[in-house]
Amino acid sequence: MSEEPEKLAEGTLISHLLELRDRLLRAMVAVGLAFVPCVINSNDLFTFIAQPLVAKLPQGGNLIATGVMSPFTTPFKLSFFVALILAMPYIIFQLWSFVAPGLYRKERRFAVPLLISAIVLFYVGIAFAYYFVFPVMFEFFAHTTPKGVAMMTDINNYLDFVLTMFFCFGLAFEVPVAVVLLVLMGLVRIEALQKNRGYVLIGIFILAAFLTPPDAISQCSLAVPMYFLYEGGILMARIMARGRNAPAQAKPSDG
Repeated sequence: MSEEPEKLAEGTLISHLLELRDRLLRAMVAVGLAFVPCVINSNDLFTFIAQPLVAKLPQGGNLIATGVMSPFTTPFKLSFFVALILAMPYIIFQLWSFVAPGLYRKERRFAVPLLISAIVLFYVGIAFAYYFVFPVMFEFFAHTTPKGVAMMTDINNYLDFVLTMFFCFGLAFEVPVAVVLLVLMGLVRIEALQKNRGYVLIGIFILAAFLTPPDAISQCSLAVPMYFLYEGGILMARIMARGRNAPAQAKPSDG
């Protein structure tokens, strides 16, 4: 017996806008709640973020503040971004709760693990940059400083650099999710992804050259994990595509 087609929840434009407003307000409250402890400990947060560079500076070297308000505004800005990152799972949950009623049950079943994977991979990318890439990168910069030049980095410039790198590595670690989405949406076939590995590898290194500082160590630190994540995305896409096709094959044909 054939199943009845699933009906999606419907609503007026005003009801959708009101719900979107409520979701956004909840997300803003979550960021605000996370921001309070962050701003209270803003100086400690900046000390933690600056540790990879400070550890590689020459003896007696320090970060400097060239602006009058930089000692206050820089940790304050860091507190906001840390609060945003901490509240991101709840923000995405609110967006998901707004979008989910418009999706079919099968679409929701595949979307949930992808969302969770995207959040986890973004955090893993940030941690990878902080714990593995920054120490190697800053040691390279410290050893290549010309004689007679004191390496004294402005705290605001350093924070901008770190946030950019966090964002780049966080997005780079989303490669498996992007690959899976492309395959599940039917935009790309798994065979094509496997066949064009060489072109993808070249493209990844070119992209890493644009996103990272102009040195081979930083470029490879981003490109190599991206390629392995690309291969992992192909494996995940094959598994999920097989799981999606299995019910259709097991379903008896109407006779």
